[in-house]
Amino acid sequence: MAGTDAALGYEQARDELIEVVRKLEAGGTSLEDSLALWERGEELAKVCRHWLEGARARLDSALAAREAGADAEGGEGGPE
Repeated sequence: MAGTDAALGYEQARDELIEVVRKLEAGGTSLEDSLALWERGEELAKVCRHWLEGARARLDSALAAREAGADAEGGEGGPE
């Protein structure tokens, strides 16, 4: 991921990706411009995927910690 892309937040990358897709779907651009838009879209998709994977890892970690705490207390999450 490029340095400037790494600084983009999820919402910024998503919004720019939506705009790139809108321009590609509208057509009327040269082949060269379309390829540049496509490449930018791919980079933005990577940024979004990176943020979503990070969020998934944080959720998984939080759920695992919650289950470990419940198991240690002998409460919820244990076998019945």
